[in-house]
Amino acid sequence: MTDGPSSTSSVDSSVDTSPAWLSPDQLRAWVTMAAFLETVPSAIDNQLKRDTGVNRFEYTMLAMLSEDPDHTLVMSDLASVAFGSLSRLSHAASRLEQRGWVERCAGSGGRRHNVVRLTDEGHAALVEAAPGHVAEVRRVVVDPLDDHELATLRSLLAKMISAADPELGAVLDDLVENVAARNAAADG
Repeated sequence: MTDGPSSTSSVDSSVDTSPAWLSPDQLRAWVTMAAFLETVPSAIDNQLKRDTGVNRFEYTMLAMLSEDPDHTLVMSDLASVAFGSLSRLSHAASRLEQRGWVERCAGSGGRRHNVVRLTDEGHAALVEAAPGHVAEVRRVVVDPLDDHELATLRSLLAKMISAADPELGAVLDDLVENVAARNAAADG
């Protein structure tokens, strides 16, 4: 698996076109990361579906709407902070709208856009879902690590996110800082 497939093509043999295959340590890291990507999000999704009937993406939409002072965001902005496409957001908004948890309407202002607003029922559902969600995040992400390991994990993940999507790395930094500042103001 680390040596890669043999090539039988007629490519000029003086030019090395083979990929740089993973070393055993790199392969172990990748396989562990792949297992993480399958198990941890699934555990969180399963808890949310079991306790609230929504998936992780829908929960994130509700949480991001709750962070806005008006509980309203332009759909394209909500898609960005919920880490999904506009199409995925539209489908999820339809499901949440059927439950009465969000409303979609035309936005005001100089440009044409649609907004999503968190309803009072949606906010109440989010408040009810939050303790179970936080407990599951603690169980599978926070509690197995000490403070140093958690800081290292955040740093490593931020590097990988920035490598995959530099714009998202900046959005995440801003989002976390804004939420942390609001939480600190609410506690103080």
